[in-house]
Amino acid sequence: MELIAALLPEGLAPWVAGLLTLASFFTSALTAAFGVGGGIAMLTLMGLFVPVASLIPVHGAVQLGSNTGRAWHQRAFVRMDIAAPFVVGSVVGAIGGAFLVVQLPDALLKLILGAFVLLLTWAKIPGIERLSMLGLGLASIVLAVATMFVGATGPLVSAIFANFFQDDRKALVATHAVAMTAQHFLKIVVFGVAGFAFHTWLPLIAAMVLSGYLGTIYGTRLLERLPEAAFRRWFRIGLTVLALDLLRRGISGLL
Repeated sequence: MELIAALLPEGLAPWVAGLLTLASFFTSALTAAFGVGGGIAMLTLMGLFVPVASLIPVHGAVQLGSNTGRAWHQRAFVRMDIAAPFVVGSVVGAIGGAFLVVQLPDALLKLILGAFVLLLTWAKIPGIERLSMLGLGLASIVLAVATMFVGATGPLVSAIFANFFQDDRKALVATHAVAMTAQHFLKIVVFGVAGFAFHTWLPLIAAMVLSGYLGTIYGTRLLERLPEAAFRRWFRIGLTVLALDLLRRGISGLL
């Protein structure tokens, strides 16, 4: 136990590290199966134990590992014609986020994200499925900047991508993984350049990434067995629950 404690950041108990590692399995499985939910669930749980100053960069590093594993494991279904504009736009957004001096309050960002997720999930937006590569790139710029501050833009990316993959759940989940891999990678680069000490968290991050990959394998098997209609139903329910939670947290933060 003392050896484990020596590998962890000061103040983080071994039982907390074990809980987070176990949770990484289930949250990664959730996202691999349904394309949404794992990132915010992990962010919420980590928020109970990880210091605020470390929460977004450490969560970003864990999600980088989780999404990279999912993108690799589901690589046969990735649609790079959709993912590529997001990757390019994310680079621009990350650069802008690194130099952004004035930022929106966290609570207001949550309200905006929650509202957009609900809109994209339940309202039919004419022409969104014909959004150009430029439009996709511009959307990812905004999301890349937002993820630097709230760390939870995955549901909005899922809601946007759902309009491009109306009958292909496997392509939706796999392409979402590529897009989020790019955004989380750029996020940790920005925090690393800013001086965040990732090395103190590296053993925990590595354990959570390994556990998360095992969860991805399990979740992918579930995805393959799910009928398209059942996937779409649970996908929309999941997005709605996450959006309502973002709105709840945004309103609480403003009060």
